Amino acid sequence: MRYFKIGIVLCIACLSACKPKTKDTPSQRTYRMGFQNSAPRYNDINLVLQVLGMWTTRADAAIISMQVPWDSLYAGTTPQQYVLNNCKGLVDYYRGKNLKLWVYIDPANGLNRSADASDLSALGRSIAQAQSQQVYTRFCFVMDSMLKPEHIGLALETNLIRVQSPDSIYQGIKSAANVAAANIRAYDNGVKLSVSIQADLANGRANNGVYQSIDKDFTDFPFIQELGISSYPYFFYDKPQDIPSDYYSRLIEGHALPVFIAEGGWSSQTIGTYTQTPQKQQHYITRQGELLDKVNAIAYFQLTFTDIDMAAVPASTPAILNQFAFIGLVDINLQAKPSLETWTKLFQRPLVAGN
Repeated sequence: MRYFKIGIVLCIACLSACKPKTKDTPSQRTYRMGFQNSAPRYNDINLVLQVLGMWTTRADAAIISMQVPWDSLYAGTTPQQYVLNNCKGLVDYYRGKNLKLWVYIDPANGLNRSADASDLSALGRSIAQAQSQQVYTRFCFVMDSMLKPEHIGLALETNLIRVQSPDSIYQGIKSAANVAAANIRAYDNGVKLSVSIQADLANGRANNGVYQSIDKDFTDFPFIQELGISSYPYFFYDKPQDIPSDYYSRLIEGHALPVFIAEGGWSSQTIGTYTQTPQKQQHYITRQGELLDKVNAIAYFQLTFTDIDMAAVPASTPAILNQFAFIGLVDINLQAKPSLETWTKLFQRPLVAGN
């Protein structure tokens, strides 16, 4: 999700600590937790800063997940200028909060996996073309060299792109991501490299329940050191408790590598025919913790801490964004949903991660 896809409950930990734990309730977590910087309305800088102050109190990691800024780069802005003007200050703030940093760079269309990025397409260009691949690889290198993240992802939802897009787009992404990985690794031996896959697709939820292996993703992107997971199961399950216990673990059978949630969530409001409630969203946070415990995950990100005020987005915004508008843990007025309390309880577990 492109759209920065940019009150504190202090007593919850104390209340939780007073309750007896069952032997099946983990007392620790292996995964860092965090968000992408988000706000109901991105043109209100004071609101953005207010939200930033809210979510960083219940996070020990942050993610920047973004599409390549094709329009800016093709208009003459250098990658260095773009990163300095749009990312560096935010990352400095994260470092001041001791947050570990994940960066995910999307060369495709975050809201339409069957097409090129809309900004790139508007220029009459495609990631299938060598010049666009060079723009992307240079941008990835600069993001890594200037921001120095601990983790970097070079393509998002690769299995979904492979299924939905023309093969030329997939092959362009495959080629460009591998070049970007080689360029970064020649300069930076420390950053962990990855792509993300779409778990709901892999688990057959969009294919009559037939599991679709992601082995080809490991073959096509051999630089993968850890696997990012995208999952929006409210499109496929009536309630979170129905999500199978091996929803994540089966993805990495035969592959000994760390996994993390790069994006996902559960709507707190009904979307079309998908009947959802704040209580179901709260139960999803609980279920997510259970699934992550089973794979010793290293991170859990939600791109949006707040809901999106759809009345304030540009008229050109694709209508599909509305399907993701209510997965925040607070609403557009920054009022907490029940899911915020559950997230905070997970966060209050002692962290035993080394990443």
